[in-house]
Amino acid sequence: MKNIKVLGSGCTKCTKTAELIEKLATELGVEAMVQKETDVQVIMAYGVMRTPAVVIDEELVHSGSIPTQAEVTGWLQQ
Repeated sequence: MKNIKVLGSGCTKCTKTAELIEKLATELGVEAMVQKETDVQVIMAYGVMRTPAVVIDEELVHSGSIPTQAEVTGWLQQ
């Protein structure tokens, strides 16, 4: 199972990012637990300066925008 965190303030972009990841994980049959993290201290601990950001299994893979469907699909299939 992949442990995925969407880091951000809870803004629309952060919500859409989490929804996209959940949708694609379901479509691809990938077990994933998606968490939204809004705590600024936690976000800063990952070195993130722009949100939304995506952390998969404790590795920062994206920050600063909503990821593309192709990017998310690639992460989920690794």
